[in-house]
Amino acid sequence: MRPDELILVSVDDHVVEPPDLFGDQVPPRFRDRAPRVVHKKDGSDVWLYEGAQLPNIGLNAVAGRPPEEYGVEPTAYEQLRPGCYDVHERVRDMNANGVLASMCFPSFPSFCGNLWAKTKDKELALAMLRAYNDWHIDAWCGAYPGRFIPLSLPAMWDPALAAEEVRRVARKGCHVVSFCEAPEKIGFPSLHNEHWDPLWQACSDEGTVVAIHIGSGAGMQFTSMDAPVDVMITVQPIHIFSCAADLLWSRVLRRFPALKFALSEGGIGWIPYFLERADYVYDHHRAWTHQDFGGKRPSDVFREHIITCFIEDPVGLKNRHAIGVDSITWECDYPHSDSTWPNAPEILSRSLEGIPDDEVRKITHENALRHFRLDTFSKRAKERCTVAALRAEARDVSLAPKSHGGKPPSADATRPITSQDIVSQLATAFSTPVE
Repeated sequence: MRPDELILVSVDDHVVEPPDLFGDQVPPRFRDRAPRVVHKKDGSDVWLYEGAQLPNIGLNAVAGRPPEEYGVEPTAYEQLRPGCYDVHERVRDMNANGVLASMCFPSFPSFCGNLWAKTKDKELALAMLRAYNDWHIDAWCGAYPGRFIPLSLPAMWDPALAAEEVRRVARKGCHVVSFCEAPEKIGFPSLHNEHWDPLWQACSDEGTVVAIHIGSGAGMQFTSMDAPVDVMITVQPIHIFSCAADLLWSRVLRRFPALKFALSEGGIGWIPYFLERADYVYDHHRAWTHQDFGGKRPSDVFREHIITCFIEDPVGLKNRHAIGVDSITWECDYPHSDSTWPNAPEILSRSLEGIPDDEVRKITHENALRHFRLDTFSKRAKERCTVAALRAEARDVSLAPKSHGGKPPSADATRPITSQDIVSQLATAFSTPVE
């Protein structure tokens, strides 16, 4: 299948929240305490909430920026491509990339909304959480029906409230909730604990997928501070391996047979080995570990419950049948630094070469639309959903890289950038006071 014939649905993109996010959705008595954007003397824009500064970090929004200017320095909105935070410009950028629909993870509240969980005033936290979810569903996704998969954030501090929110947003058409890969690392019970059962039950009842994004637990993983930062970038996705093992060996998937989890931005190349290893462990150790999959193998349970995704993963696609073709989805990761925008169709097509068209359709859009319950084709005729048709609507979108300057992580251009360079650059986001 040629690149311009593809229909692409990305299950992992990101939104840089616009400055006017918190408006009418916030109850009047909380509006003066809602997060707000301030412009700092150093030229960056930060969200200010309950005395804390929450910056927009460079690598989270580099679409359209020359790669040599990448880094984690704090940024201002004027440095960003408007598609990062403006939904109208985002759709234009999606069209230019030939992407029909997108699921957008949050930025400053964290992937699982831990910002609200850390808020001491839990009445305020719940009001902000609901305001955020309503903005995301009604204003961001609702601006272009059929072009976005709504994604909600949970009330991490209270599983009963989290369950209630899942049910509330399901009535608004949202059937995905973002969760944490390692909740114990941010101060909550682990995935093995019955503490989360009310949330799992609500998701099962509502057909809501639990999306777990890499970095949603411990954040960036550094092997050492003097290691090249390339080490962190290389190993970050594979940390989802541990989360997958937690889920597979936990009681959760067997206790809630209708529940599905999505491993977001984790890639797929590692999955055949993971499943082989899980089956091997089951065969060799279940007599003393007391695991019982009720006549199934761990690999069977994984394929029934786990949705996987990739950006560019030729090895994983060659082994797609060992993974399960019906569970594989694709992602663009706009506007993060790993993104394939604006050449996603051409890059993806290299990995799809030789794969039958029916499997290509499953991987590029059918699986995503089914698992995440997006009824795009009732909103837009299918012939208008191809890469070619979408790009025809975006002929006036400039794709030329635009320099925004900025300081590099290190002034020494003769050595590789290290983890310490990144940490030091990131610290500047919090060291400059807000006037």
